[in-house]
Amino acid sequence: MTNLPLTKHQQRAMQAVKNFVEQKLAHDFSGHDMAHIERVVKLAQKILLNEPNANYFIVVLSAYLHDVIDEKVVSNVELAVDELRAFLALQDLTELEITSIFSIIENMSYRKNLSDKKTLSLEGKIVQDADRLDAIGAIGIGRTFYYGGNKHNIMHDPTILPRMSMTEESYKQPNTVINHFYEKLLLLKGMMNTQTAKKIAKQRHQFLVQFINQFEKEWSGDD
Repeated sequence: MTNLPLTKHQQRAMQAVKNFVEQKLAHDFSGHDMAHIERVVKLAQKILLNEPNANYFIVVLSAYLHDVIDEKVVSNVELAVDELRAFLALQDLTELEITSIFSIIENMSYRKNLSDKKTLSLEGKIVQDADRLDAIGAIGIGRTFYYGGNKHNIMHDPTILPRMSMTEESYKQPNTVINHFYEKLLLLKGMMNTQTAKKIAKQRHQFLVQFINQFEKEWSGDD
């Protein structure tokens, strides 16, 4: 079992990582801010309660770091990767720990798994579930409209149909905010890895369905 109390060294490293992420995301207005990170960390910790064989340290560090090299957040991914590797090395993380973290944060995103589903460790599956849970439910709805507005996307246009088959490249192309529900959010419930996440996702998914039904009624004037 690796879900054990942290050593003092690990506690210091975790605080340093948290401070690093707070600095990097301090000016984010895309819904990938520190509040999102803290929710993902808490969700990951909730999942960890039922996953005693997972490495707590790797899960929590990866949850904190999962957006700091994402192209939605940084303008130069290669530079961000190099900076993060150097920072983690300064925290005296082992090469295996650094490799484990990068294996998670470079392969867990929805976009990265469109063309080719990535194989994740148990730790990666937990962080992926936590991140996806924060993309659905009431928070997910708020973040979707917040991100869409930040990117100047159209809110809704019934003549623009959702893309039900996408590659990583086509996913990057702008579409309407409402179509994002059909292209991603409503699909996430069936993509959860852990039993804990599947249970949480059921209620959050139902809230999405209710919202979309009400939104479309009001948009068409049928409400």
